[in-house]
Amino acid sequence: MGKAIKFGTSGWRAIVADEFTVANIRLAVAGIAAYVKTQAGPYRVLVGRDPRFLGETFVEIAAGVLAGAGVTPIVIPEAAPTPAIAYAVRTLKTAGAINFTASHNPPEYNGIKFSTHDGAPALPEVTKQIEAAIVTLDGGNGGEHIPSLIKPVKGYETADVKPAFLKRLAELVDVKAIAKSGIRVVYDPFWGAGRGYSSDVLREAGVAVETVHDYRDVLFGGHAPEPDDHLLGDCKTKMKEIGAALGIATDGDADRFGIVDGDGTFLQPNYVIALLFDYLVETRGWKNGVAKSVATTNLINALAEYHKVPLYETPVGFKYIGELINQDKIAIGGEESAGMTIRGHVPEKDGIIAGLLVAEMVATRGKSLGVQLKELFSKVGSFYPVRENFHLTPEVKAAFTEKLKADPTELGGRKVTAVVRTDGLKLVLEDGSWVCYRLSGTEPVVRAYTEARSEQDMEALKAAAEKFVMG
Repeated sequence: MGKAIKFGTSGWRAIVADEFTVANIRLAVAGIAAYVKTQAGPYRVLVGRDPRFLGETFVEIAAGVLAGAGVTPIVIPEAAPTPAIAYAVRTLKTAGAINFTASHNPPEYNGIKFSTHDGAPALPEVTKQIEAAIVTLDGGNGGEHIPSLIKPVKGYETADVKPAFLKRLAELVDVKAIAKSGIRVVYDPFWGAGRGYSSDVLREAGVAVETVHDYRDVLFGGHAPEPDDHLLGDCKTKMKEIGAALGIATDGDADRFGIVDGDGTFLQPNYVIALLFDYLVETRGWKNGVAKSVATTNLINALAEYHKVPLYETPVGFKYIGELINQDKIAIGGEESAGMTIRGHVPEKDGIIAGLLVAEMVATRGKSLGVQLKELFSKVGSFYPVRENFHLTPEVKAAFTEKLKADPTELGGRKVTAVVRTDGLKLVLEDGSWVCYRLSGTEPVVRAYTEARSEQDMEALKAAAEKFVMG
């Protein structure tokens, strides 16, 4: 076996035909089967995929490995969103799900996400057991013996996960209010697994919705299927064309969202999550709590104080938010990297429900997102978040790693009032602005998240953040 198969914050990802090979897929799936067999039965596992290259083949391979290990595979024939697969785990009461997806990674990648029986992304204690099982199964020969254990089965049990999931979305989102408002919406599935989900929910309710990139392309237009501002040009053009009040987009496996306001302005995920939190407290009366990763806007902290709602600040990785959803401790949980879910829904990122809730919010409030954000700022103060990556030479990395061990008392001449070490190093300054540093586990990069309290201060804070890294 080449490089060890490692399950990171959301599964194992690698380049197809490099590390993502048939032999490694068999090993990974055999490892998952071994873990499943340590749990209480019945041993039934969903096997799904996004529309990436060779997805159908990989699903077939996984089904054979599971069957050979005494685990019943339930195959999802069509490409399906990660949240829809998570919901099916719960409704069909399976032991978990194997999902072939590399989410928003570029087209040459594929991956495996494993969800446990609660529909949540596997926690570190589970992935460690799977990795250990893979090492044992590998036997030093790359799992060459595994093909002989595969049980060819004629016709696997299948599941169509779409109808039940669309029904659930229509229960959680007031789609009638969207239709009644008469707003037009553009949906961009980025050639991904979200195709036919958001648009079908809206169409069924009678909402005027148009789509772009609504066909299968395993190359995702030649770039990563990431609903980021610089890739939403076609969505904005279509919005102009039909006079849409809103553009909603999802990534390759539809667990992340991208939102465009009626005037073509991209609304960063930090703001979307804060607005939805405020809106859900207002319309649903949910005051049980709110969760955000440590790198996500403190606008949510300010709103939690304003609404007198408990705040949970988690490490980066959606599984921590998923746990709080399972315990019904929060109304909404989100991350600045465009992942969120709400109370009563799956403990997994759902870009589809995010877009639908934003449509409901715009329809109900009758105001653009820009106007709503200004109103939010006037209620609790303004916040301007930015994320940057700094590439480190070995020397700079060594010096910076040393620096991270101490608690700094100042940053760029400004007093540090709090040091948070939930994940990385977060320095909070006197005016409530902050900087959070996280070293990448995979490359010589440090991610610097900064949040200023005014647009004027953004550049100065970013410069101070960079100087602290580069010296």
